[in-house]
Amino acid sequence: MGGALLKGWIARKAGSIIVVEPKPSSLLRGLARRKAITLVAAPSQVKARTLSACVVALKPQILKHEAPVLADFARAGALMISIAAGTDTKLLFAAWGAKARIIRAMPNTPGAIGRGITGLFAAKGTTTADKRKATALLSALGETVWVAKEDLIDSVTALSGSGPAYLFLMAEAMTEAGIAEGLPRDQAEKLARATVAGAGALLAADKSPAGALREAVTSPGGTTQAALNILMASDGLVSLMKRAIHAARLRAEELR
Repeated sequence: MGGALLKGWIARKAGSIIVVEPKPSSLLRGLARRKAITLVAAPSQVKARTLSACVVALKPQILKHEAPVLADFARAGALMISIAAGTDTKLLFAAWGAKARIIRAMPNTPGAIGRGITGLFAAKGTTTADKRKATALLSALGETVWVAKEDLIDSVTALSGSGPAYLFLMAEAMTEAGIAEGLPRDQAEKLARATVAGAGALLAADKSPAGALREAVTSPGGTTQAALNILMASDGLVSLMKRAIHAARLRAEELR
């Protein structure tokens, strides 16, 4: 996700970018050689007062231990933006100080192609200008949505943060179903992938409710209706998705 943000910022000429990474990838080394970024191995190599914002793209289990290392940036006035799931602001304030300005963000992987969406929460002490800055930075990945309460970030994580995996699984399941109906695997996979991707593109382009788009495809008594009778049964897809997203939200809470 950090790499996706970098690509977006560079494409938008967002300004000077410093990347802290002790084990840089070939991508980061290449960007540094082209002077698209400044690459350093440790936070101690960055002059804290030069930063207007610090985007922390660490996995939750790493951030819990490494957060205090970034305290100088917060104390120097940088807006601190964390994209770690399950790491609440209570822990971050403890690491960065009570006066830290903290925003939590939960992006998703379609941000790698600029088609993602990020849920954001602004902790106490942040300003309108801070929210504008965070929106500008995370818009490099796609759309943004602000939530009013911190615990709703767990719901964002469960719905859109983890959501791409649900759609990938749908493509897998449709492929296997096509094979079961006699299609060769390569054709079933091509049909399933294009259908999921195309339907997603139509959903993005057409502002009609998803239900209206579904109804437009469904002829009464036709083949689509026969399938929807299964998917929309009381124990069907809607019920299953609610259970799945609830399980994901509970797991996000457990990660705190």
